[in-house]
Amino acid sequence: MDFLDFLRAALALVVTLGLIGVASVGVKRFAPGLLGRLQTRGGAKKRMQIVETLVLGPTQRMVLVRVDDAERVILLGEGRELPATETSRTPR
Repeated sequence: MDFLDFLRAALALVVTLGLIGVASVGVKRFAPGLLGRLQTRGGAKKRMQIVETLVLGPTQRMVLVRVDDAERVILLGEGRELPATETSRTPR
C-alpha cells in the first residue's frame, strides 16, 4: 500500500463522515420531531411523559412522570428507586 492509496482511504473516510454530519444537521434543523415520530407506532400518542426533573444531589433525582391521566413522583438514585407516589393532577 503506497502513500496514494492511504491518502485516498483517508479522504474517503473524511467525505463519509462529512456526509453523515451534514445529514444529521439537516435532520435536526428541518425535521426536529422526525425521530420521535418514527419511534411511535402509527402516530399514536405516548402514554408516559416526563413532566419535570429535579436534581437533589450528585446521585439523587426526583422525577414527575405522567402516565395516562395520573402523575407520579419517583425518587431515583444510589442504585435504588423509591416507590412512586401518585399525585392529583390539576388542570392547566
